[in-house]
Amino acid sequence: MQQRFAQQMKKGALDMLVLKLLERDEKYGYQLIAELRDRTDEALSLKEGTLYPILYRLEDGGLVTSRMGAHTAKEPARKYYAITDAGRVALREMYELWSEFDGYVRSIMEEGQ
Repeated sequence: MQQRFAQQMKKGALDMLVLKLLERDEKYGYQLIAELRDRTDEALSLKEGTLYPILYRLEDGGLVTSRMGAHTAKEPARKYYAITDAGRVALREMYELWSEFDGYVRSIMEEGQ
């Protein structure tokens, strides 16, 4: 039960978290995976098969754009993702909804404590 509940919570937050990580600068997929893992003490360890459908959906929705980086002798060509202006608006709206929902959950869960 706990694992399924954790998966549902994670699924609900991932679009918002990916947009937030792209807010300051563009990143390629592995950077996003590593940053989510490292900043959450591995609670959000994603596989590529989870992340890339999110990125494609965000791109299809106009919330992120992508570009191919140049192949060099030291690095392979990588696809970089960046947040769009529409993505910034959506991120703000998502966070407002998340915060509102969190407040409702806390008010019920902490009742009588």
